[in-house]
Amino acid sequence: MELTPIQKDIIIALLNLQRQKDRAIKGEEIAEVIQRNPGTIRNQMQLLKALGLVEGVPGPKGGYKPMGAAYGALRIQQFKHESVVPIYKNNVIVNGATAAEISFTTVRSPDMCNGIIRVLGNTKDFILDDKIQVGPTPVNRLIIRGEVTGRDDTNNSILFNINEMISLPKKQVKHYMKYPPMLVNVNASIQEATRLFIRNNVHGAPVDDKGKIVGIVTYTDIAHAIAQGKLNIKIKDIMTKELITVDGDMQLYDVVKLFHKYNVGRLVVTINGVPKGTLSKTDVLNELAVY
Repeated sequence: MELTPIQKDIIIALLNLQRQKDRAIKGEEIAEVIQRNPGTIRNQMQLLKALGLVEGVPGPKGGYKPMGAAYGALRIQQFKHESVVPIYKNNVIVNGATAAEISFTTVRSPDMCNGIIRVLGNTKDFILDDKIQVGPTPVNRLIIRGEVTGRDDTNNSILFNINEMISLPKKQVKHYMKYPPMLVNVNASIQEATRLFIRNNVHGAPVDDKGKIVGIVTYTDIAHAIAQGKLNIKIKDIMTKELITVDGDMQLYDVVKLFHKYNVGRLVVTINGVPKGTLSKTDVLNELAVY
């Protein structure tokens, strides 16, 4: 069905507010969002109820709720369980907005890629050349970055050129960890550890003490020891004892953020709480290079 611009604004605001608050939405709340008179909202709601797009909820906590047909009127698919796909404008998250659909309009050119985002939420604050980021999406953790090139208020859409797209594999981190990990003995010398690193082409490894991982040692730790003249020191004296572990069932996207959070290049992966392998930044980069 063809709706008027104000009817579309009302339904979009209602869908957005109901998603955020999970309750009936009062006309005054919708009026505030779309900057219209509450009396206008009430009049339009009578028409929208007659069209079967909204329902009224009586009582002190009453208001309006969208019907399933409201999604169809906006040509947006309705889902029983919905995840929010965040939208950022100039590096600031747009509260109350989610990307409903992402379409690519130009993909063949090596120098240009354009797209359209259908939005549930307010798009009228977006202007030409605003920096925009969409995602991560819930399935493939897709993140898209670019600049706004236009806006289609009729379809509540943003047009933008795409500068960058990143998508991380969906598999759990246990599928990418090194198992069994290369281990350095807790009583090894820094010379023995260095030879082990060179032979295996790695920059760090867990430290083993009688079958138990008790720390991590890296080239940086060894370099600090050498700079201080501690050439005969043991690995147990320079290793990092605080293990940063991740569960093997975590997805790769969630684990990648931990490298930045803790400023480390290697994590210990656990299965059922027991350390079983390692994952490094290099492992992640090698995996991404396949895609």
